[in-house]
Order: sequence, then C-alpha cells, then structure tokens
Amino acid sequence: MTREVNCKVECVNGCILGDDCPHREYAKEAKRFMNDTSLDKMLEMAEAARLKKLTEPPKWVIPDDI
Repeated sequence: MTREVNCKVECVNGCILGDDCPHREYAKEAKRFMNDTSLDKMLEMAEAARLKKLTEPPKWVIPDDI
C-alpha cells in the first residue's frame, strides 16, 4: 500500500519514502541534468528565463467580485 505524501510539505529536507517514492524518475532526470550541465550553462539558462520574464507583458488578475 502506497502512503499518500504531500512532497512539497513533507519532503523539504529530503524524500521520506526512499525507494517507494513515485517521483524517483524525476529525481534521476534532475540528477542527470545536474551532472551533464555545467554551472555556467545553468546560469545562462536562468538569465535567459529571467530576461524573458522581464519582457513579458504584465498579467492582470481581475477579482470575480467587482
């Protein structure tokens, strides 16, 4: 039986399910990315994302109760 876990809350200090974690596939992908991508490349990607975010038009949220 798999235990329901809110990973965002309960696993902030590391996975509490270990090998039973349903997100192990994503951890492998993340580890592969970290090993295969240089820090300079990661910083370049982050800067590109930041600049894209700055150039996007603002997104307005209009409350329903107006």
